[in-house]
Amino acid sequence: MTSTIAYIGLGSNLGEREATLRRALDLLGARVRVDAVSSFRTTDPVGVTDQPQFVNAVARIETERSAPELLEVLLAVERTLGRERVERWGPRTIDLDLLVFGEESVDEPGLTVPHPRLHERRFVLEPLAEIAPRLVVPGRGRVKDLLAELD
Repeated sequence: MTSTIAYIGLGSNLGEREATLRRALDLLGARVRVDAVSSFRTTDPVGVTDQPQFVNAVARIETERSAPELLEVLLAVERTLGRERVERWGPRTIDLDLLVFGEESVDEPGLTVPHPRLHERRFVLEPLAEIAPRLVVPGRGRVKDLLAELD
């Protein structure tokens, strides 16, 4: 079976944020190969702004799983780390987003890849540019160009 390079967005704004991201990466690494991780960044919340700041990062992984199977892994890691889905864009212990899955575009109930708001979010594009500046987001363009468009 062939493997796919995928990029995962990580975020946390409750509890021990950086420790939670490190634990999420450990749990991911037990299920897929984690090739690279950006530096951690403290960022302001988007959407619901009356909440604590986030710590965000992006990981590059390699997997033989399909995009829906990888999403199930991400959701399982979130559950393990106590994620409760209460308020959209609200505070959370952990958030794992499948940002890019190879060159694939997926649009199914519960899964859209590339992530539909990736190109609008500096807190995703900056760490993505750090570990994959030449990455082309299917249907959107190069990461460094998308980041430049935000300026």
